Amino acid sequence: MKKSYTLLWTMLFALFSLSARAEITFPNSVYSNLDYGLYWFDYTDAQKAVAGQSNPYYSNSKKTVIYIHGWQNGSVTNRSRETLNRNGSGGPNQDLAWYWLDRGYNVGILYWNQFADESEVKDAEAKIHSTNGPRGMRWKSSNGSYNSGPNQSVTSLLYTALVNGLPNFTGSELRIAGHSLGNQLALTISDKLNTAVNQGNLSGAYRPDRIALLDPFYSIGQKSYLNNQWTGERSKAIVDTLKAKGVAIEAYRSSPVTSTFLAGDDNKSLMNSIAFSELKPWNFNWWQVAEKHGAAVTHYFWSRAFNPLTLDSSSTQVPSASASKSVIKTWMNKNKGVIQDSGAYSATPADDDFKEKARL
Repeated sequence: MKKSYTLLWTMLFALFSLSARAEITFPNSVYSNLDYGLYWFDYTDAQKAVAGQSNPYYSNSKKTVIYIHGWQNGSVTNRSRETLNRNGSGGPNQDLAWYWLDRGYNVGILYWNQFADESEVKDAEAKIHSTNGPRGMRWKSSNGSYNSGPNQSVTSLLYTALVNGLPNFTGSELRIAGHSLGNQLALTISDKLNTAVNQGNLSGAYRPDRIALLDPFYSIGQKSYLNNQWTGERSKAIVDTLKAKGVAIEAYRSSPVTSTFLAGDDNKSLMNSIAFSELKPWNFNWWQVAEKHGAAVTHYFWSRAFNPLTLDSSSTQVPSASASKSVIKTWMNKNKGVIQDSGAYSATPADDDFKEKARL
């Protein structure tokens, strides 16, 4: 009974603390002109990181979390951009960035929405890795037209934007979370950061401490722009490299988008090599696949508001945003993952419990 009252008060406090916070919006110019890169957020506003200019929402000594969105079909003409207010993606009408800001984090989002706005997901995916995909590096304007883009992949563009937006970084934690296609960018950008650290071009603070893959998507089939590798195969190679450097990597699966062969590559070899959680967002109907796909983002960023989630109401912690890096690494090295066992019919992660499950 005591635990139930504690949980209730925790949930009510979290909801009340965000109830009056407005969603951040962007000017029309970011949709009509090419605009990509890093935006830093505070409680009521966001400012783009510009090389050589100070930003009021960035402190070089703070812990830092970076979010990278995925495929954005139709978003530019609708003049919409993802933030950590998940109301437009089936989540709560709350800016989940506040929980991280309250805990001393810099909060940033890497935007590539104009490149990601393609009717075919594989055309957007190609731009992550190469300029030689089916659609090159074209970008979409809010008037519906496509325009020729820069001669660099999205990975290269966002890596440069991130490094320039993190001047003199000394924070104790750099965490990168990518949703859907954005998980591939979380890995490719982290790979470039790791290489730069290894070569002495960046300090060790720039090597990510943690990477979260949120309902990650990899299309099926060989890709000519990757020397006939699958994108999932390429991602697995990066994971192996980063694991060897002590990076903690976790994945959260919340929809059939990533586990149905006809839709995407379930990439079992990658999932079985990292900390893996299976979520049950049963607060959505079975046909609400898009909402379930976005539930991994809601779960992860909202879970930072609560104590670490546990295994079967025990004291054994399972992967969550509030879990320590050591907990994530422990689950990376286990021969089991976890699957949600309670709290499936509520959006909040506060009432979630998990049980162990066999690897995929």
